[in-house]
Amino acid sequence: MPEGPEIHRVADRLQAHLAGRRLDAAWFAFADLAAQADSLVGREVMAVDSWGKALLTRFDDDRVLYSHNQLYGVWILHDAEREPDTTRSLRVRLTAGERMASLYSASEVSLWPEARLHAHPFLARLGPDLLTHGVSVEAIGRRLMDPRWRGRRLGGLLLDQSLVAGLGNYLRSEILFFAGLSPRARPVDLDEARRTRLAEQMLAVTWRSYATGGVTNREAWAADARRRGACRRRWRFAVFERDGLACHACGTTIERFCVASRRLYRCPACQRDPAA
Repeated sequence: MPEGPEIHRVADRLQAHLAGRRLDAAWFAFADLAAQADSLVGREVMAVDSWGKALLTRFDDDRVLYSHNQLYGVWILHDAEREPDTTRSLRVRLTAGERMASLYSASEVSLWPEARLHAHPFLARLGPDLLTHGVSVEAIGRRLMDPRWRGRRLGGLLLDQSLVAGLGNYLRSEILFFAGLSPRARPVDLDEARRTRLAEQMLAVTWRSYATGGVTNREAWAADARRRGACRRRWRFAVFERDGLACHACGTTIERFCVASRRLYRCPACQRDPAA
């Protein structure tokens, strides 16, 4: 499933395609939304942003279209005269002049007043989005030491969307590697310097993935891997999906194991387990 950076890039594309334009038509496959489609005609798209893995399309009447791609949903941006070549099922179509945005295969779509968005059953469970909500290192540090999360092991905690929204499997492995922390460590066991480094890497790795289209590796390491003929899957990440290969930093073999029912990758030398 795409993680926060990928969804935020989709929001950027939707924003560029539709923001500042008024809708000429709206179509929904869902009966409850279909009854509201005409009320969106003439409404201006003010902004499109993301919260975790959800997309929020905001209109000038303070309503927000919530959509979640889940595993198979995809937004396709196209011109009115060019129907997308796909066998997917159309769920939503927004039309502004010659520009169309079509959502296929998604099942989680709803229209909300902005004032009630906090009550959405999915969004209400989310922590702040690292790319959307201007989260600081200090704020992350405070959340890590909150009683709800301070005693949990990082391997599971970083996937908990109530801590911060948008982190997923590859970001978890990469953040822990760059922070030099074992997935078995807990926030409460870390001194302030290591907690700060973790918070810094949560922000830095997420923003790097967003800026590069999903590359979290250091540029020097990625460039060296490319020179040696590595495929993108092998040079994109520092540790994720690199089990059996040498750590870029120390040469130790990267290992793979399972944490919270998801695969996790680490360098056992750079990310030593805490003392028992």
